[in-house]
This record gives sequence, C-alpha cells and structure tokens, in this order.
Amino acid sequence: MNRRLVLAGVIWAAASVLAFVAGGNALLALGLAVFGLVLLVVLAMAGDWDDHPDFEEREMARARRRREKWERNAGARARDRARWEAHQARKAGRD
Repeated sequence: MNRRLVLAGVIWAAASVLAFVAGGNALLALGLAVFGLVLLVVLAMAGDWDDHPDFEEREMARARRRREKWERNAGARARDRARWEAHQARKAGRD
C-alpha cells in the first residue's frame, strides 16, 4: 500500500477520534469524519491517475487491433470481391 495513503488514513482516524472525544457536537464530528473519509477515498482513487494509457496509446492499440482484424479477413474479402466481379460479369452478359 502507498505510504502516503496509509499516513493519510492514520491522520484521518486520529482526527476523527479527536473530533468525537474533544468536540461537544457529535453531529459535527460525524460530518468531519465522513468528509475526511471521502477525501481519503478520493486520494486512494487518484493515486494511479498517471498510470492509465493516454489517448494516443489507446488509439495506437485500437489501430493495431483493427489492422490485425483487416489482415485476418483478407481472404474473405478477396472471395467476396471475386464473387461480386463474377456476378457483375454475368449481369453485363445478360444485357
């Protein structure tokens, strides 16, 4: 686990306990504890913000997958093209 996240969790726990013990208003202490927990979750979720691929990397991967699919289906396209040309030749011969 990230050291910074653990430190933030410890600080949040200590501040929450302090708010409940020292504070006179339990509702205010609960609000502060929930707000701190939300901030802790946001910190945890933002920890890997830069680890995801950027737009260019995603598009390069997508283009690579499309090229592989195109090459994989080259035989089917050639057969379809030949069938279409034969159909066009038959159709031209009828007219």
